[in-house]
Amino acid sequence: MELGFLNPIIDRPGPWASVYFDTTWITEDAAARHELAARRVRDQLKEQGADERACRAVYDTLVASARDSRTPGRVLFAADGEVVLDEPLAAPPPNGQQAFWGPLPHLTPLLDLMDAAPSCLVARIDRTGADLELRGPGGTRDLGQVRGDDHPLHVTPSSSWHERHFQNSVENTWERNAGVIAEALRERRADTGADLVVLAGDGRECRAVRDRLATEVKEVCHIAEHGVRGPGRNQAEGERKLDEEIEALRADHVRRHAAEVMDRFQSWRVPTDDGRVSAAEGVPALVDAVREHRVAALLIRPDGPDLHREVWVGDGPDQVAVRRNDVQYLGDTHPVSARADDALLRAAVAGGAEVISVGPLADEPDTPGGLPVGGLGALLRWPYGGPPAEGSTGGQPPS
Repeated sequence: MELGFLNPIIDRPGPWASVYFDTTWITEDAAARHELAARRVRDQLKEQGADERACRAVYDTLVASARDSRTPGRVLFAADGEVVLDEPLAAPPPNGQQAFWGPLPHLTPLLDLMDAAPSCLVARIDRTGADLELRGPGGTRDLGQVRGDDHPLHVTPSSSWHERHFQNSVENTWERNAGVIAEALRERRADTGADLVVLAGDGRECRAVRDRLATEVKEVCHIAEHGVRGPGRNQAEGERKLDEEIEALRADHVRRHAAEVMDRFQSWRVPTDDGRVSAAEGVPALVDAVREHRVAALLIRPDGPDLHREVWVGDGPDQVAVRRNDVQYLGDTHPVSARADDALLRAAVAGGAEVISVGPLADEPDTPGGLPVGGLGALLRWPYGGPPAEGSTGGQPPS
């Protein structure tokens, strides 16, 4: 899951108000219910010791958000009397709202409530070009059009030499346009970093475009069964089915990626013949790993008992310790206690690590129960028993 949007709150000192708020109001008394829910959040924060300025900032922001019900929920993080981050959620939080007051932002609920699916580059194709868009956690963004040659485009049924020559020209136009679209897709994917590419529209032209894609784009390309370029009969129904196809592809990508990461974790947690271990699990091992900036991917099982375990933190994301008197690690003479999941998530985001919820894999038949131990694990940028390459501060985990 990409959590780079959290950077504004990672290095900023707390304490923090973290609020997960349901904005799905469909009844006639929606405004009144919304204000009442905002008031309950304010009271919950007060009961946990939040200061008046933080409570007021959260309440005011929530009341104002009643005018925008386009998303099922919002998450707010407030400190020092102001809402520092206000983001939409892909799903409403359980029980309507959740409010937390603590030394660090409470981030773990994001793993279930944010859109973790990959971005997808969609091309609606016909013989003259394509309409491009990017779908991702931030919604849908128009990427413009690709225009090919528009003459000649239509085959005529005749066997004369002139007509056969004309038909060859038509075929050449189709082929050229497919190449133009394929190159545009390569460029747009490089610009956007899209994880998936979906081709929709004319079946023949979609296949022609796919055949001309660069290898790295073809590997993540899918041809949709629905969707057309431009208006047509049953367009609304086709678009609905195309939306369903794309969301299914995005969800499957998330599941497969999490399964691949879990497979690597299970393999790498076992020492090699020379004693090297490329995965870590349990709070003490992960605290060591984040302090040394070893974590490439943090794995979280939301029901794990270690998520609530107490650790000690200083102001910096890598200032984490299992014991309060480890001041040499904390770099702070006044450390505070925090939840292990909050501290490790903050450090992972600060270090540019990927964060993956393995909870959805719990029902998969090949997933071993109880892993990672305590609900927290990591793939490492370099193994224990082997330092990073000279001059390196780590990189991708070993393949």
